[in-house]
Amino acid sequence: MAVSVRDVAVAASVSVGTVSNVLNRRDKVATETVTRVLAAIEELGFVRNDAARQLRAGRSRSIGLVVLDAGNPFFADVARGAEARAEEDRLSVLLGNSDDDPLREDRYLDLFREQRVNGVLISPASDDVDKLERVKNAGIPVVLVDHELPGSRFCSVSVDDVEGGYLAVRHLIDIGRRRIAFIGGPSSIAQVANRLRGARRAVDETPDAALELIEIPALTVLNGRTAGEEIVRREPSQRPDALFAANDLLAVGVLQALTMFSTVRVPEDIALIGYDDIDFAAATVVPLSSIRQPARLIGHTAVDLLLRFIDDPDGDYERNVRFQPELVIRQSTSG
Repeated sequence: MAVSVRDVAVAASVSVGTVSNVLNRRDKVATETVTRVLAAIEELGFVRNDAARQLRAGRSRSIGLVVLDAGNPFFADVARGAEARAEEDRLSVLLGNSDDDPLREDRYLDLFREQRVNGVLISPASDDVDKLERVKNAGIPVVLVDHELPGSRFCSVSVDDVEGGYLAVRHLIDIGRRRIAFIGGPSSIAQVANRLRGARRAVDETPDAALELIEIPALTVLNGRTAGEEIVRREPSQRPDALFAANDLLAVGVLQALTMFSTVRVPEDIALIGYDDIDFAAATVVPLSSIRQPARLIGHTAVDLLLRFIDDPDGDYERNVRFQPELVIRQSTSG
């Protein structure tokens, strides 16, 4: 049978209110009494019912985080950064993986509302503002992660993906490549669309450069390998001389197809660059050039922004934080 607060009070010869004060407002209780109550808690093995306490308070000690793909190391690092910042305020992070599915995302948002989380961080599967407004109207602040909605009232922490796409393709052009292919999709993902916009901007600056779009259904290693195998099957004269993959997982799959299943050389025949600069990008069979995003800093900043908003919704601070991407050059483009 579970030990109750009343059991602790009887064992320590104090009132139930005093036990409550020891648990929640220890500075209001005499040191001797605190010692006696803590001894009773230890002896009886009392564990507080935190869920009931949170229900009475109308708010939990948790933050909800919904990401597009929990299997992507980029989002894993975002979650680590969020968790580290939340821990500073003794908060926990509840992770939901939407798998780029709006219906699955809806279920997580409903669950987080039922859990009465302090706030929601989300990398949304679409630009459906209405669903986010419903969360906000329930009294739960929302911060967009790795995404922004211009003109909306939502706080956001993002990276300039248009600039990132530009940096990637500008680098390929600068090393002399002109037949460039962008591998990414679906185009409904804002980050993919923005990286493609940046790539096109770089190509438009170079009269003899061309950009081919190879659209795939998801940003996974397997889809990258499939795209790479399709390129390998082409006649050499029909192949691009450079590839920009919309994320590093795709780039890893492409690299497998080019180096393991064919005689195509990277970067001599085809240069390859990815996006995110996940930890093992430097450890692939040909170390991968990439566009670096500060993943952990994004998660840390998102929680910090959320807590600032909770403390002072009308305060004078930056509501839309945008980091700049960084080009990281390795052997897959440098030879």
